[in-house]
Amino acid sequence: MDLNTLWFILIAVLFTGFFFLEGFDYGVGILLPFLGKDDTERRVIINTIGPFWDGNEVWLLTAGGAIFAAFPHWYATMFSGFYLALVVMLLALIVRGVAFEFRSKDSRPGWRNFWDWMLFVGSLVPALLWGVALGNLLKGVPIDAGKNYTGDFFTLLSPYTLLTGVYAVALTTLHGAVFLSLRTEGDMAERARTAAWRLWLPTVVVMIVTVTGTYLSTDALTKLGVNPGLIPIAGAAALLASGWFIRNQRDGWAFAMTGVTVAFAIVTVFLTLFPRVMISSLNPEWSLTIYNASSSPYTLSVMTVVALIFVPIVLLYQGWTYYVFRKRIGRQTVRA
Repeated sequence: MDLNTLWFILIAVLFTGFFFLEGFDYGVGILLPFLGKDDTERRVIINTIGPFWDGNEVWLLTAGGAIFAAFPHWYATMFSGFYLALVVMLLALIVRGVAFEFRSKDSRPGWRNFWDWMLFVGSLVPALLWGVALGNLLKGVPIDAGKNYTGDFFTLLSPYTLLTGVYAVALTTLHGAVFLSLRTEGDMAERARTAAWRLWLPTVVVMIVTVTGTYLSTDALTKLGVNPGLIPIAGAAALLASGWFIRNQRDGWAFAMTGVTVAFAIVTVFLTLFPRVMISSLNPEWSLTIYNASSSPYTLSVMTVVALIFVPIVLLYQGWTYYVFRKRIGRQTVRA
């Protein structure tokens, strides 16, 4: 395995971890105004992700930094082509982070309700835009021979990419509902299970439509980089199985199943792309690959040494954080 392939795999792992962790994070934010019947219940919901949300976003920052250092042409083309969408996403994430900090600074109901809805917006918009972005990576975008994106913001919006955006929102919301059922107790946990059960079937339907659209709108059948084999099938099966676990109140298994669906969906995207990182819809030969978009071998070598030292430390720390805050949360365990 050469270093180009190794770093493609590492970036895929980073994005898989990001979508698995930030997926339930976004889902909880989307559900906040609807499941929290009063201020205390909304505080309970926020506290389920309070110790984790900023750490989950580090996976995205690390993935972006890895792309910048390992595949600078990929970074330049994607960030210039998706610039307006990324600015909108960044603004939504800023609002989301501010909402976490500002909500409890004032006890007035109107103040708290406003920031609760900002948490909703700051969670919904990134989930939608990430789905649209992944759809564009699979479908292809206009890239010329000079590795330049030649479209505009509206080029990124097509029926297929909007469909992948809707699927991302549906799956993250389901993932978040199952997470809440796992992390809360009493009426809140039961309400989260009910929400998860109601979300499950629509998510399955959207998944089937999205998979069909992928085969019709992309070259997934004709130009596979690495055949994902049973991975997408296993991901779909996990989503189907999650419904049984939700119905039978097996919260841990239900969360594992939705997590597998999220992770396997991202793995499928990267396997389908390989060795490409961005597909040119103008000419397949103009697509960016792990070779024509990469840094020098020396840069990749240095990055590999640094990653081998620090990545295990970060993983151990984040794992310890989840272990410490593993207990369920209820009304008695929160403060205004």
